[in-house]
Amino acid sequence: MTTTRHLRRTAVAAALLLLAGCAGAPAVTPAAAPAQPEAAAPAAVPAATDCADGTTSYAPDGGPAPTVDAIRARGALVVGVSADTLLMGARNPLSGQIEGFDIDVLHAISAAIFGGDPNRLQFRVITSAQRLDVLTGHEVDLVARTFTMNCERWDSIAFSAEYLHAGQKVLVTRDSDATGIDDLAGQRVCAPDGTTTLTRLQETYPEVTAVSAPTHTGCLVLFQQGKVDAITGDDSILAGFAAQDPYAKVVGDAFSDEPYGIGVAADQVDLVRFVNGVLDRMKADGTWAATYDRWLGALGPAPVPPTSVYGRS
Repeated sequence: MTTTRHLRRTAVAAALLLLAGCAGAPAVTPAAAPAQPEAAAPAAVPAATDCADGTTSYAPDGGPAPTVDAIRARGALVVGVSADTLLMGARNPLSGQIEGFDIDVLHAISAAIFGGDPNRLQFRVITSAQRLDVLTGHEVDLVARTFTMNCERWDSIAFSAEYLHAGQKVLVTRDSDATGIDDLAGQRVCAPDGTTTLTRLQETYPEVTAVSAPTHTGCLVLFQQGKVDAITGDDSILAGFAAQDPYAKVVGDAFSDEPYGIGVAADQVDLVRFVNGVLDRMKADGTWAATYDRWLGALGPAPVPPTSVYGRS
């Protein structure tokens, strides 16, 4: 690496550290309220007592929603988010606002609860490892933080229907010959604590030296400093990393399925049903596709939205 290249990468790392340091204060980000037409008919599966599919959620039913009423009376929806995952949930260093795909979904839910006002959000910035704890402790109403749905997590919390599908890939230096995770044997690969990404790295790829960091940005800083050789994570997250670092690239095919859902406390099923109604409307009226194009267009044109799968009772 030339001296100039090293200095440029060091500057990027310093900027990222500053961004992470700013991630503790809550913020409210303006956004236009989406249209709210009737929800599209979702796919259905038989109700089951066991978790056979981590993407199966509770169908919207239009019934009483005491949790939603309590949130409305409080005047704000409290949400757990990332402030350092570019394109998904990150603090804009110029405006100070938290923005991204996850954040726009939360704005749509705010608009549905508060009569069209998308800005009734109180953000709590959390790490990946804190996502379950803040929900089981009822410290937040919702968590939207690149949150993969699986049966193990359903044991302690509930999820909305799937609202974004991602896949695990790897990010390496621009001059690396690696074409995927299988080419990284003996190399140091970083993933954040408390993620399915880190668990899969440790259990499925023992030939790789797994390195953990508190956050995705922590992994990127280690990468910038040369302390790890690669980062593994969801393609939606790595796209943001590559946008921040001109000396990095995302390689390989996805080697996992990462269905994202919005986390909700297990005893607040009425809130899950309400959120699913909002997601179904976003998928049906074009809001979901417009949000995808706005934030994740670098991955290609917006795909067909994930199908909502219902059957829990």
